[in-house]
Amino acid sequence: MTERAAAVEDKRALIRDAAVRAFAKKGYHACRVSDIAEEAGVAYGLVYHYFGSKEAVLETVFRETWQAMLNAIQAVDELGEPAPEQVRKVAAIVLRTWLHLPDVVRVVIQEFGRSPELAERIGELTLPIDALQRVITRGIENGEFRPVDVKVAAKLAMSPLMHAVVAKRAFALCMPEGFNVQTYLDTHIDLYLHGIAKH
Repeated sequence: MTERAAAVEDKRALIRDAAVRAFAKKGYHACRVSDIAEEAGVAYGLVYHYFGSKEAVLETVFRETWQAMLNAIQAVDELGEPAPEQVRKVAAIVLRTWLHLPDVVRVVIQEFGRSPELAERIGELTLPIDALQRVITRGIENGEFRPVDVKVAAKLAMSPLMHAVVAKRAFALCMPEGFNVQTYLDTHIDLYLHGIAKH
């Protein structure tokens, strides 16, 4: 990468990261391009120069920050390990990514639920769940899992991960013992795969 190209990429990243903070603070619909520019400490016109529109900024934020997670999930999907281990690894990737990008998750929660057209344009939103559906389907076919509603089962695996992100941010002061990510993840996967009833 040339020095000029590196400078362009750095400026794009500066604006993209500022947009995440601005969207998280004000909400996507209430946020103006001038708010993004102010957060980034750049001229108003630079946001349009690098992205073209507020909508393009949001799409870029999602695609670029989500891509590493999607690549890691795809690698797990292709390994061919036992289905329970794949479920564990996908859940770990998702949880650690979401905890590392809390503002992006906040934007997803706030805006994609209220703006179906955004979620429709950015199909990557469902890819982690799609990957889990494939893993669960293979597990059923291989006799590792009993027959279940695959779509519901995949969503049930994901929902506690989103709760963990919200709880860590919203209830941190109510957790004097701290929030142990690994303990939460291990317990969630154990209950998900084996249930809570004593056998």
